[in-house]
Amino acid sequence: MIEAEFEWSRLGNIETGRGNLGSEAPVEMYRLLQYTIFDELSNRFDDDTAENIYRSAGFRAGLAFSRNIMEKKEDFYDFISECQEKLRSMKIGILRIEKADLDNLELMLSVSEDLDCSGLPLQENTVCVYDEGFLAGILFDYTGEHFDVKEVDCWATGDRTCRFDARVIR
Repeated sequence: MIEAEFEWSRLGNIETGRGNLGSEAPVEMYRLLQYTIFDELSNRFDDDTAENIYRSAGFRAGLAFSRNIMEKKEDFYDFISECQEKLRSMKIGILRIEKADLDNLELMLSVSEDLDCSGLPLQENTVCVYDEGFLAGILFDYTGEHFDVKEVDCWATGDRTCRFDARVIR
């Protein structure tokens, strides 16, 4: 799925480079970056291609996040607990496991106060394709299995949390 792993060092030394401003930035600036890049991709290609690129980028980010931010935990629930803490402390979102069938590697996850969409106006479609990839990347790093992660509920479609169905690809 990925040709080369993202190099975490490309993020640089934020502490040195942003001695006065620090590591935090407004959500509006993150979304401005994200949605203008998506619009540019959609203009050059089509929405499906733009979504696939975003999902793949999210996968790379989730994999890098898991490998560089999280510790390896053997127990699934310890892994999820750490993931919940990291996502919350980094202000990415509030992760919950709503259902877990570990024998079949099928999960229903929700992310509240999602960095990508919480507070957006109503739209016809779910918008968190980057998050689909991000979650798939984290799950891949933990299990070694590729997951199909699909957003089934989204703030942008009227729900007040984003919900993702995650199933191992067989």
